[in-house]
Amino acid sequence: MDRTLLPAIAAFSQVAREGSFTRAATVMGISPSALSQTIRVLEERLNVRLLNRSTRSISLTEEGRHLLDQIDPGLSLIEQAIQAIGTDRDRPTGEIRINTSRVAARCFIEPHLEEFSRRYPAVRLDLILDDGLGDIIHDGCDAGIRLRERVSDSMIAIPICPDFGMAVVGSPAYFARYPVPETPADLEKQNCVRFRQTTRGAVYRWEFTDPDAPQTDIEIEPRGAFTTNDDETMLRMALQGVGLVMHIEPAVRAHLADGSLIRVLERWCPPMPGFNLYMPSRAHMPMKMRAFIDFFSEKRHLAGSKK
Repeated sequence: MDRTLLPAIAAFSQVAREGSFTRAATVMGISPSALSQTIRVLEERLNVRLLNRSTRSISLTEEGRHLLDQIDPGLSLIEQAIQAIGTDRDRPTGEIRINTSRVAARCFIEPHLEEFSRRYPAVRLDLILDDGLGDIIHDGCDAGIRLRERVSDSMIAIPICPDFGMAVVGSPAYFARYPVPETPADLEKQNCVRFRQTTRGAVYRWEFTDPDAPQTDIEIEPRGAFTTNDDETMLRMALQGVGLVMHIEPAVRAHLADGSLIRVLERWCPPMPGFNLYMPSRAHMPMKMRAFIDFFSEKRHLAGSKK
């Protein structure tokens, strides 16, 4: 089917319903002459007369009646679909596809999913867990969640969690064998669990800021016997006393609270911007996306107030 004919077919249906070029043109907001020309071109394209015309009235030909009988159900379905979209704009409903790193999902999204589901029962959430940095537009996602430093300036970025610092941690059993490091330079004598980044394949370099010279950043390539590309495996190694790990503070907060991990070099790890939800534009944002943003912005403020 030639879909370029659809506007002319819709115009023909309007003329047939109104029984008048003048009335149909008024409904459509165009001139009667323009509407008449549209129908004439349609008849030429189909090589059939659809309307009998006189100076006072119009009527459908047999071919015109047959075409109208065939197209009216389809046009009604299109009208219903458009009305449904209008209804969806007034309440949160439908599916949201979010591309997010695993740690962001685990720390900031998953703990609130039950409440989100109760508040917005008509919204379906599809979480794409990806530790790389995918193209959310190419992948058909509505938005992504990454650390602010990894979000392109061309994207609209919205914080969904408070600022936090990186944390270097080890277990009590580990520190029974190794001295507590006082500066990043002391890490050279430690056994560090290294994290291999999924996208580039490079080992993550531990970054620090000199507390006595805040403009001075220090990078350390960690040394140790174990390397992994999975942050949960890395954390389990720390809990077993295998070595030191560097992770975001929210991911180790519970272990610090119960004493299963001990934090070191805290003065060298100042807060940084946390995870942001990002999308290409705010224009024509559907209610489901607005509900998601408002909900997790609320959780961000609540988490920030507890610090």
